Amino acid sequence: CHTAKMLTPNGKEYAQKIPREELTYLILKLLQAWKEPLSHFNQHIEHHQELPDDSLSKAKQIRNMVHELETGVEKVTEKMQSMGIISNSLQGMASSEAAGLPTSNEANMMSDSDFIHCFRRDSNKVQSYLKILKCRIMPENSC
Repeated sequence: CHTAKMLTPNGKEYAQKIPREELTYLILKLLQAWKEPLSHFNQHIEHHQELPDDSLSKAKQIRNMVHELETGVEKVTEKMQSMGIISNSLQGMASSEAAGLPTSNEANMMSDSDFIHCFRRDSNKVQSYLKILKCRIMPENSC
């Protein structure tokens, strides 16, 4: 996986020990790591004539959902900063270069099944990290 070199906590217990700012940064970093590979993947599968239109539609939907999720996390981050929950140290996270992401085409050269496996793995991480962050921000949810 092209994100394998990113340092991410192994297991929920370790993720729960990460400070809010670092966890937020990690979520944004993972989402940004998938922007370009998902775009490339969409272009790749558009050239497969044998794929049903439904598959193409799903791939575009996934790419759009990742973009919307990233935008949402950025808005939550801004709100957290304005409320003083986290510092403004996450400014400038919009570019993948600022996030220190690998610039190789490793994700673009994976087989489709490996690509989907890696995307699912990272999606599960983002989901877990978002749940942990939500519980820290809104403890009244009795997480």
